[in-house]
Order: sequence, then C-alpha cells, then structure tokens
Amino acid sequence: MSLYDKIATLESLELLLLAWKSTNKKIVFTNGCFDLLHKGHVDYLEKAKKLGDILIVGLNSDHSVSEIKGKNRPIQDESSRLAVVAALAAVDVTLIFSETTPIELIKTIKPDVLCKGGDWPIEKIIGAEFVQSYGGKVKTIPFINGYSTSNIEQKIRDQK
Repeated sequence: MSLYDKIATLESLELLLLAWKSTNKKIVFTNGCFDLLHKGHVDYLEKAKKLGDILIVGLNSDHSVSEIKGKNRPIQDESSRLAVVAALAAVDVTLIFSETTPIELIKTIKPDVLCKGGDWPIEKIIGAEFVQSYGGKVKTIPFINGYSTSNIEQKIRDQK
C-alpha cells in the first residue's frame, strides 16, 4: 500500500468506516498538528495504534495550526505533514480537518477509542463527552519527556 493510499478525504473515510465497522474493527482516533515529527510523536502513535485495529489521525489544517499555535506555525505545510504521518506503519489513515477542534470529525467517525497525549486531562479532551455517550473509551498516552516541536524549534533558534 502506498502512503498516498493512507491519505483520505472525509468522503473516502466514510466509505472506509463502513467497511471497517461492518467487520467489527475497533477504531481509534487521535488528532494534532504533527508539525515536526519526532520520537515522541512516533511513540505516541504506536501506542495509540495498540488501543485498537485501525488508527485514524486527524491533522489540523495549516490555517487551524496558525490559529492555535501562532502566526509562525506550522513549520511544514499540511501536504508535507500528511505525507510524513501517513508513512508511519502505525497509521492506517490520515486526513486534514479545517476547524480548530476535531469535534465534527469525531462525530463522523464515532471512534471506539479517542486518545490524546498525557498533557490533556480527559475532561478537557474535545469529543470525550460525545465518545463516552455511546460507550466509547477516552484514553491518554503519556509523553516521552523532552520531546516536543517547541523544543526542536527553540534548539534551532538557539543555533543561529
């Protein structure tokens, strides 16, 4: 399977979801900017994949990353971030969402498991209440200390 086969639109994802759910695949969803992919991201996504059969990763659009992280972000454009995330073995499918939160995407996917990094208390995770309302699980995955896009960004600035 080509990494580009793992990049979806909302319409193509809906068809995949029908197939997966008809065979009782356990769907895991996570989201983020994944701007400069690092060891922490890879570890996180591998652990998320172990929570089910299919891992779907929602990526913030360039516009939503800028709204969340500031005018100097993202560092990589959305097509680059999509390609890099799709290339990871743990990721089954990835797609862009344009809103600042993934709630509409979560409502479409209706994942069995919604997960975020350990810095998010469950009650603050967007979509947690919705997922729990139909019996889905919400999980947090601890970070590997010292790995973040902000740390990488600062290290680059310090070297100038």
